[in-house]
Amino acid sequence: MELLIVGTLEGQIGAASKIAIQQGGHVSIADNEDAGLDVLRSGKAIELVMIDVKLDVYKFISSLEQERINVLVVACGVANDPSLAVKAIKAGAKEYIPLPPDPEMIGAVLAAATRENHALIYGDKKTEAVLKLAKQVAPSEASILLTGASGTGKEIFSRFIHDNSKRANKKFVAVNCAAIPETLLESELFGYEKGAFTGAVARRIGKFEEASGGTLLLDEISETDVKIQAKLLRAIQEKEIDRIGGKAPIKVDTRIIATSNRNLDECVKNGTFRQDLYYRLNVVNINIPQLKDRPDDIVVLAKHFAKKYSELNDIPLKEMTPEAEQKLLNYLWPGNVRELENTIHRAVLLSTGDKIGEDAILLDDIDSIINQPQGTEMSGAEFVGTTVASMERNLIIDTLKHTLGNRTTAANILGISIRTLRNKLKQYQDEGFDVPEL
Repeated sequence: MELLIVGTLEGQIGAASKIAIQQGGHVSIADNEDAGLDVLRSGKAIELVMIDVKLDVYKFISSLEQERINVLVVACGVANDPSLAVKAIKAGAKEYIPLPPDPEMIGAVLAAATRENHALIYGDKKTEAVLKLAKQVAPSEASILLTGASGTGKEIFSRFIHDNSKRANKKFVAVNCAAIPETLLESELFGYEKGAFTGAVARRIGKFEEASGGTLLLDEISETDVKIQAKLLRAIQEKEIDRIGGKAPIKVDTRIIATSNRNLDECVKNGTFRQDLYYRLNVVNINIPQLKDRPDDIVVLAKHFAKKYSELNDIPLKEMTPEAEQKLLNYLWPGNVRELENTIHRAVLLSTGDKIGEDAILLDDIDSIINQPQGTEMSGAEFVGTTVASMERNLIIDTLKHTLGNRTTAANILGISIRTLRNKLKQYQDEGFDVPEL
């Protein structure tokens, strides 16, 4: 991942950089807020900003919002100055890291910020067949559409395709179309010129230009607005883009990989996805099976995640008991690999013996509803007197807790779009309810 450090961090830049690099990050450094904004405008694929709490965090985050720059910001400062920490969080920082930096805390923040793990771990023949197809088409210049439920590992497969392509030594840039508000997505993809809108104080390079020569992943492309889809079609078809406020088109050489957890044929039929864009993207379609349909991956992945999170949390690696493995195999995994990863991370932290037993494999109460056999009816007597709105709210928030705050997985389990989920959560927050964060 790409990390930007803004400010001196009380002289702890070297220590923070070293920890980030050990966690697999690449570090850029800016002296102040303005220099940090210049780095972000340049098109460098920054995923996380660590800013000195003594700088004007509010002004920095306000500038990001005005310039439509979508990036996660955490504040850093000495632990004995809680007022600055509170001020930074109120300004919009997602987290506060006390200095000197603690390796575990920075590791956890980096993991939460990116969920990035590019290793392709598998043991099932179905996964092997998907990888064989992906490797076969990777050297081509064709656009590729990866389909499959949320959490199946579509981004990791897309990186595998890039790594086996002729562009492997060039940039791989990922854009989560579902996570970026519609008003910001156009700026994120195509960039803008100075003065294009209020807050555009300098030119910004978009993701298409940033990925030129390499690969651009359009993650969950089905969530994009039809207006954006028209511009995507032109960018892919003509290999040129227009920055917002620009006077002339800009040529780009960008290979496209797109993913969707929805049936795009149905989206085309109901008018939410352009047919011509679908055909342009769907030159090669690779469908990734759900985890329950590739059971020989489950234990292999579980062992991989146990090792990963034992090392991350500096906990001795423990084997899983046969009972724990069987519990994993018996579960249907509606959240797929992402849910398995969260479950094993939790198990590593909660296991108390010399092995990870089935008692540490926590599958929440909501599992009994999700995995209830078809045709089984539930009694509604216990809910009499409860409004439909409050039942919906409780189900959504409980599902979000189950997915450890992951919006995409929660939306998939609930059978609603990520946009609908986001709107519901904003409503609940405005009403004063506690909504789990990622």
